[in-house]
Amino acid sequence: QVQLVESGGGSVQAGGSLRLTCTASGSGYETSAMGWYRQAPGKERELVALISSGGYIEYANSVKGRFAISRDNAKSTVWLQMSSLKPEDTAIYYCTSAGTYWGQGTQVTVSS
Repeated sequence: QVQLVESGGGSVQAGGSLRLTCTASGSGYETSAMGWYRQAPGKERELVALISSGGYIEYANSVKGRFAISRDNAKSTVWLQMSSLKPEDTAIYYCTSAGTYWGQGTQVTVSS
């Protein structure tokens, strides 16, 4: 069982930055891929970024060059550094472990 808690969301103007933090507890996440998904109102949940236990990273095309995912298993933490934010990045951002365990989400709002 893995528990995930996200933090770091908020409201920023376009062009600004935010860093999301996902803190994990329990067992098993160290060897699992960790990811960030987002869901905007009226839209389906979509992958933003993922990082495997071995450090393989994948990004959605819409965030490449602007977002960076990282993890530190010793700190039980995964981060999503978001820069050059756009209004279309507005969504609830969810942390996941292996697509099986999910956090409660954190709201990110980007105003133009």
